[in-house]
Amino acid sequence: ISKISQENYCHKSDVSVHGFVLLCFHSPWKLICVPHSSVYVKEYPNEEHHKRMNKDSLMHAPEFVIKPRSHTVWEKQCVRLHCTVSGWPEPRVVWYKNNVTIDPMAHPGKYKLESSYNVHSLEISRCDFDDTAQYRVSAMNSKGELSSFASIVVKRFKGEVEEALPMPRHGLISEYGITFDTHIVDGFGVSFGREGETMSLGATVIISPNLARYQPEVQWYRDDVLLQPSKWCHMHWSGDKATLTLTHLNKEDEGLYTLRITTKSKYETYSAYVFVRDADAEVEGAPGAPLDVKCQDANKDYVIVTWKQPAVDGGSSILGYFVDRCEVGTTHWSQCNDTPIKFARFPVTGLVEGRSYTFRVRAVNKSGMSRPSRVSEVVAAMDPADRARMRGTSAPWTGQIIVTEEEPAEGVVPGRPKELEVTEATKNYVVLSWKPPGERGHEGIMYYVEKCVSGTDSWQRVNTEIPVKSPRFALFDLAEGKAYSFRVRCCNSAGVGEPSEATEATTVGDKLDIPSAPGRVVPTRNTDTSVVVSWEASRDAKELVGYYIEASIVGSNKFEPCNNKPVKGTRFICHGLVTGESYVFRVKALNAAGLSECSQQSEAIEVKAAIDITLSALCTISISTPPTCSFPWFHSVSHPNKPHPPPPHPLLSQNLSPLSLHNLRRSSAVPASPTPPYGISVLECVRDSMVLAWKQPTFIGGADITGYFVDYREVINGVPGTWHEANVKAVSDRAYRVSDLKENRKYQFQVRAANMAGVGIPSLPSGTFVCEEWTIAVPGPPHDLQVTEVRANTLVLLYKPPVYQGRDPVNGFYIDIKEADAEEEAWRGVNEKAIKSLKEGETYVFRVRAQNKAGVGKSSEPTEPVLAETKPGTTEIVVDVDDDGVISMNFACSNLTPDSKFVWSKNYEEITDDTRITVATSGEKSKATFNMPAEDDIGIYSCAVTHTDGACSSYTLSAEELKKLLELSHDHKFPIIPLKTELAVELQEKGRIRFWLQAEKISANGKIEYVFNDNSLSQGEKYKMNFNKDTGVIEMIMESLLPEDEGTFTFQLQDGKATNQSSLVLIGDVFKGLQKESAFMRKEWHRKQGPHFVEYLSYEVTPECCVILKCKVRMLRNRVRGNSWIMDVSIRKILLRSAHTPLQMACYPPVCTNSSTALKIQSTDEGIRLYSFVSYYNEALQVTWHHKDAAIAFTDRIKSGVVGEQLWLQITEPTEKDKGKYAIEFHDGKGGLKRTVELSGQGETTAEFQMAPYFLYNRARVAGGLPDVVTIQELKALNLTCNISGEPLPEVVWLKNEREIVSDGHYVMKFEAGKYASFTITTVNTTDSGKYSILVKNKYGTESADFTVSVFSPDSKK
Repeated sequence: ISKISQENYCHKSDVSVHGFVLLCFHSPWKLICVPHSSVYVKEYPNEEHHKRMNKDSLMHAPEFVIKPRSHTVWEKQCVRLHCTVSGWPEPRVVWYKNNVTIDPMAHPGKYKLESSYNVHSLEISRCDFDDTAQYRVSAMNSKGELSSFASIVVKRFKGEVEEALPMPRHGLISEYGITFDTHIVDGFGVSFGREGETMSLGATVIISPNLARYQPEVQWYRDDVLLQPSKWCHMHWSGDKATLTLTHLNKEDEGLYTLRITTKSKYETYSAYVFVRDADAEVEGAPGAPLDVKCQDANKDYVIVTWKQPAVDGGSSILGYFVDRCEVGTTHWSQCNDTPIKFARFPVTGLVEGRSYTFRVRAVNKSGMSRPSRVSEVVAAMDPADRARMRGTSAPWTGQIIVTEEEPAEGVVPGRPKELEVTEATKNYVVLSWKPPGERGHEGIMYYVEKCVSGTDSWQRVNTEIPVKSPRFALFDLAEGKAYSFRVRCCNSAGVGEPSEATEATTVGDKLDIPSAPGRVVPTRNTDTSVVVSWEASRDAKELVGYYIEASIVGSNKFEPCNNKPVKGTRFICHGLVTGESYVFRVKALNAAGLSECSQQSEAIEVKAAIDITLSALCTISISTPPTCSFPWFHSVSHPNKPHPPPPHPLLSQNLSPLSLHNLRRSSAVPASPTPPYGISVLECVRDSMVLAWKQPTFIGGADITGYFVDYREVINGVPGTWHEANVKAVSDRAYRVSDLKENRKYQFQVRAANMAGVGIPSLPSGTFVCEEWTIAVPGPPHDLQVTEVRANTLVLLYKPPVYQGRDPVNGFYIDIKEADAEEEAWRGVNEKAIKSLKEGETYVFRVRAQNKAGVGKSSEPTEPVLAETKPGTTEIVVDVDDDGVISMNFACSNLTPDSKFVWSKNYEEITDDTRITVATSGEKSKATFNMPAEDDIGIYSCAVTHTDGACSSYTLSAEELKKLLELSHDHKFPIIPLKTELAVELQEKGRIRFWLQAEKISANGKIEYVFNDNSLSQGEKYKMNFNKDTGVIEMIMESLLPEDEGTFTFQLQDGKATNQSSLVLIGDVFKGLQKESAFMRKEWHRKQGPHFVEYLSYEVTPECCVILKCKVRMLRNRVRGNSWIMDVSIRKILLRSAHTPLQMACYPPVCTNSSTALKIQSTDEGIRLYSFVSYYNEALQVTWHHKDAAIAFTDRIKSGVVGEQLWLQITEPTEKDKGKYAIEFHDGKGGLKRTVELSGQGETTAEFQMAPYFLYNRARVAGGLPDVVTIQELKALNLTCNISGEPLPEVVWLKNEREIVSDGHYVMKFEAGKYASFTITTVNTTDSGKYSILVKNKYGTESADFTVSVFSPDSKK
């Protein structure tokens, strides 16, 4: 008993132990000793619990019902080990770490032990590397002892982690009944130093009660990272003062320093910022030294060195950096790179395995070299596995033996390396990484690296002389912009192995872009010598290192860095400013690729202590300046706590309406914290949580709201309790679920809004809500109602569905409207999202109700009153298609503020993905361009402008509208010059051939190219070209057609981007016919240059049996005198009176001579027609036709007939056999008459006979292709095509039941290439049955073809 008491219960102080009192009881008791008293409390054990633990009333050895299990956690996380132990008597449980007993009292806040009803736990707070160990829990009683093991492995998180200081858990145990009060006085303030100097930070610590030789735990932190004693920093504790000495300042030492004094019952911290400026440059104009040089991925002969760029460039851009190395044990520094590198990362190769090195970096610009950076930590060139074994920390035993590689075999050529990949690629170098092969030789292996230009099969070894030992390799001197593939071979004394799989092609170039410039910079007053600077983070910045802030006195144009070590936050306190001076600020972003462009300069701000803007607008009384203190948490954004709100002033405790606060801050140019939210309501309630909603503040403080903080308090018997935070991190939505509430308790809530200027004052407390689960069947109220696009008669109402769905899902919504000043009974429904038919000048309010199968739920909170008016300067979205066919939506706003932004949305959801739409904003205009318009882009597009008086507009892109835009885009992208007529040919005087067309619209800059058989033609003797830009007529004239002119003629038109062309094919019989006609017209023209017959000589026999000879002549002179005849220009009737004329006339009976005319010849569409007119024709007159004195046998080719008084003989398609003498003989029973004519090809009949085949060939014809009958099923498509011939080009007409058909969407008729006529019925129906015809005609004749269409229904077919 004495031993146990001395070990576990004796107070370690100056009090001596005089003895022990042994207390004996007849039953198990629990004895509680109250410190500083002589009272002992006897507690009877729970009998029910004993019965459950010992049902058989026997003693049992300890047994683990549930054993603790191993964990792997991230650094700074908490972990808990659990176990359940059975046995009787109840076992005593002890926890061990690496076989050392864990004492929670020795590490306050680190360990927490709990035991409850045989469930035991060990909780470790904020794990670090030292917590990686094997943990054992031992349970013992009088029957024995049993242990169980578990391991904890702590990993470092590579991303951003919470860097807050380790916080002891609430409810620390008093140390032996003594509660220590700790106070830090005479603390260090904001300090400034210069590189190379020594700085000491100290503070006096008062601990009460003051115990001799009691030493608290003293810890120093820089930027929340625990500092350890080193050559750079020394720590000292003198009993009442803590001191930290920085022996040689470097920029790495800049940051927020925190002193933490921890006792076993309490801890106290004190913080201040330390700034370190660059030392004077050795060369004037040289840049500052780089900082934070670190070594990564060290291997046998390779290491990657990284650093951060300095804030000071010396006045000119930094050209690059040089990396130096020094072997440990020597003082010689050697340069690793021959040329400066711009990237803040460099792979150093050629290290000697087993040796240790340090590194430093120097920056260079055109003025010279900077001072070297602080040297890196020592790094050894060795295999990472060997390094892990040399650390001396044994890994926890897992109960398994894992064989990681085979035993080396002697004389074996190594296999292929595995998992070769490019881990890093810049324009200066490429880093390869791979894993060793499984098959190795007797000795260690080395590697050869080979490269190959992409697209070739030529592999070139890079390290030909010395193979590398590490499975890492950096390649230099690669051509920037070229693509390479790489592979690796292993080698040993047995030979060189097969190559690995080649990598994918890698293009040499920087893959990491320099970050974009930070956004708007906003300075805010803080103290008489400091200003709080806030800014918007760089957009899409990759691997961001931090930001540099620069300040300049207004008018000096000289910027000095405010920090020399990058900060990762978007808020920083700039110290060391001159009181009363006005400053402007700018910010630069930083990553390994370099520094960004500077942000825009902030507005000028005068350095003086902060004054509450709201109060200065509220009244004119003098308000004292707040204490000149800087809040250290502003320096670090990694703290999870919300920003500290400004201290409330007594005047702000009054119940000011949001409108009043809005008016107070309207005129302020400096951003302020927003006014309170309002309208807190409950959206859903369950047993232990409630979902709240609220309305946005009426005044946001001149900057966007970044989030909201919710507080709650319990109301007991009508008395409100203390406010508690519901959320630690700000929420962006105007709805939040408050958890961990108690059922059937009453609560009140308040909400604060935050922006970049800080957290605003809280809203008024909400009504009292009871936390009880909703069981109603209908849905809850919708929320977050927003009114947008307000016009004189329309507006758009947006809302979010209810959080509480009810018994069934929501299937619809009801929108209600009423005038703002109307009674509640005036609510009426308008079920439209875009509310129309508003009365201009009237003020309305709106609400929304949700519905499910059970019915209509509770209505939402009504909106604020909305005035139906179109505000001056309101614009709408304009859709435009530019000359390149690019479709875009454009919106302009003239009421912009410096903070205004254009926000584009689709279906009222903000567009954040630029794969389909690209947004570009310039000044007061914003353009949203469709990348590849398609059906996926159909929807409602809207553009809203923030920080304006509701500037917004929308545009609905429907399927029909998209189709029109795509057609217009195609026309703009591939414009066509419209033509009035296609290319045609005609014959002119002298037989000239004229090719011509007419453009409907073409500018004076239009160009024409004349092409024949793909060869360009030019102006000359053969071709005469003309382009009338006024009429659009384009023509080309040829004097004659030669055989080599047979082919295709094309006119190609171009007017800017617009093009068009038209072609005419002249080949075969068409070309020959045109050539003959041209030659004939040319001969006729030459003939008509002298006296010539217009009508050739002919004769006529009069009823008086006289012969009249007639002709028509045209002369170039008035008279021509001949031997026998006198001819004038007019028509002369010449009476034959000479008895010696060749013509001999016979006398016929008067009836016959008076009944017929001479037999004449006429060319017709079908061939040659012979005819005579009879004055007195009757059926008694007999007519007989003769050819070569033989009666004619009539056939289909040779026919005769009578039309009126005309008797005719038709010869279709005459041939040479049809030449000869023809006669017609009349006989009326009393006498007869015979008329004859010679069809011999001589004289006038020659032309008749020769022209007939030409006319027959060129008349319009239907060459074939049409069926007689078409039977087709209903709803099918019918398409028929036939060939058409004729010159000139025939006119084509389609008929249905003898009526002309007009082309429309149902009937489509085309005539293409002058020879193909097509007829299409897109969707056949029964009404399309009937007789159809095609009619073609030109000046030489007409022809038609018929066919019948029969449509049947599938059902009737069956």
